[in-house]
Amino acid sequence: MGASGSKSRALWPFGSGSSEGAGGQQALARARGLCSATPFVFTRRGSMYYDEDGDLAHEFYEETIVTKNGRKRAKLKRIHKNLIPQGLVKLEHPRIHVDFPVIICEV
Repeated sequence: MGASGSKSRALWPFGSGSSEGAGGQQALARARGLCSATPFVFTRRGSMYYDEDGDLAHEFYEETIVTKNGRKRAKLKRIHKNLIPQGLVKLEHPRIHVDFPVIICEV
């Protein structure tokens, strides 16, 4: 039949299998050596935009006057052009990166 997961030896130190012998310890040491980056995130991409006047907001609308059957009616039209993304925003408190493979609290 096909290959079984129990027969193959993977070098993934975060799996549910036990690390037996020197091979498991070497794999764990290699994985720890690769994780030299900090687990914290200090900035994020901003979700707001600047318009032509320098105002900062999530969305911008323009009021337009629509005449229908002789009646004037104000309508809001969303602006999509000439908006500049906010860019990187510094976080007030550092966050833990979503891809950091460590159990913080075991219940």
